[in-house]
Amino acid sequence: MSNLWKHQKYTLERRYQNNEVVFDLSDAGTGKTLAALEAFKLRRRKGGGKALIIAPKTLLDNAWAAEIRKFCPELSYAIATATNRAAAFERDVDVYITNTDATRWLADQKPKLFKEFDTIIIDEMSDFKNKDSMRSKALKKIIKHFTYRAGLTATPTANTITDIWHQAFLLDGGARLGKSFFHFRSAVQQQKPNPRFPMYSIWVDKPEATAAVHALLKDITVRHLFTDVMPHVPENQEYFVYYNPPPKVHKAYKELKDAAVLFAEEGTVNAVNAASLRTKLLQVASGAVYGADGETVILDKERTELIIDLVAQRHYCVVFYSWKHQLEQLCKEAERRKMSYAVINSDTKDYERGQIVRDYQAGKYKVLFMHPKTGAHGLTLTRGTSVIWCSPPDRADWLVQGKHRVYRGAQDKATESVMVCARGTLEDKVYQNTTKKRFNMEELLHLLENEDDS
Repeated sequence: MSNLWKHQKYTLERRYQNNEVVFDLSDAGTGKTLAALEAFKLRRRKGGGKALIIAPKTLLDNAWAAEIRKFCPELSYAIATATNRAAAFERDVDVYITNTDATRWLADQKPKLFKEFDTIIIDEMSDFKNKDSMRSKALKKIIKHFTYRAGLTATPTANTITDIWHQAFLLDGGARLGKSFFHFRSAVQQQKPNPRFPMYSIWVDKPEATAAVHALLKDITVRHLFTDVMPHVPENQEYFVYYNPPPKVHKAYKELKDAAVLFAEEGTVNAVNAASLRTKLLQVASGAVYGADGETVILDKERTELIIDLVAQRHYCVVFYSWKHQLEQLCKEAERRKMSYAVINSDTKDYERGQIVRDYQAGKYKVLFMHPKTGAHGLTLTRGTSVIWCSPPDRADWLVQGKHRVYRGAQDKATESVMVCARGTLEDKVYQNTTKKRFNMEELLHLLENEDDS
């Protein structure tokens, strides 16, 4: 326990050692991983079973295996991916680390596979918020084999309070929030007419819902604020950089928007094509759009130049992009300026990912271009001091987690989060909506901040 910070010891002693179920909602960068490993190590030392760790693919080696190597070297481990999964689980080790989508493979295995296990740790638990997803159904099938269950996420309710229901259900079988999602939703939300599409209704969180959920989950949750437990880390500043699109972009945007309004007035817009129109509008605002045949139509290169200008003015940066055409233009502009860069996205191989992170931390690359789906969680990129968003992300958890790639415990410099936004477009509203979701989530997290349990 000598490696633990004071707040990690609190998590270990007041939660892990008192509960079979733990829901750690502490901020990114506060050391949730090590507290969970330490709890398992102590049980294993006393004759406890093995552990299964389920995490996003990017974190298997860069976070979990790295923490074991550094802080718990007495624990043996195996990393199981799609290419070696069966062989990895045949090895006799203490900890098996596998990716989120492996739950479907695990659900197809015979019960004897889990005979020697007693611990499951689920990193980025919010990946299982959707009760109807295949990965969630698979996890529900296997989690019964584990006595000790830990769910880790800094962003449990990225959209609404109902996001938390299935996460809690997987941990405690419905003991605290109930066994029925629909009963839970009726208790914490109310139906209201959709102002944009009156023929549809929407579910809205009730004012008292957050406090009620807090009270029900209080005994198993732990929540540490980054600013409270890492006071030595300089503050992260968030701000917008507004961009004025040229007439060509404004013209294309207005034509597309007028068409969308016409479709809505004619009643031909449903949830599917409304989302498609929204995406097209955001693409046009970004300076490029996909044509009918999938080809990229470049409307404006100045926005890309602005983003690379922002990178050039800083030491080391992490840039989050939304679409493939954005990445292509960013790479071309970086190459034109002879700027060193690397890319982390779903196409990056496992072995390449770890090497890229190490090289970036060593100062080899000035900028990392990453898609938030694969890069917003878990990675430590403290060589960087700036996070730049090319376009607004749809998910509040990406916005929250993204800044914590550089704003972490090992950071000794001031950091910033820069959000690029096109004036007069839907981007501003998307940023506002995402921020609103973030504030709703932070309301719950604020209530869940640790109190004196004595």
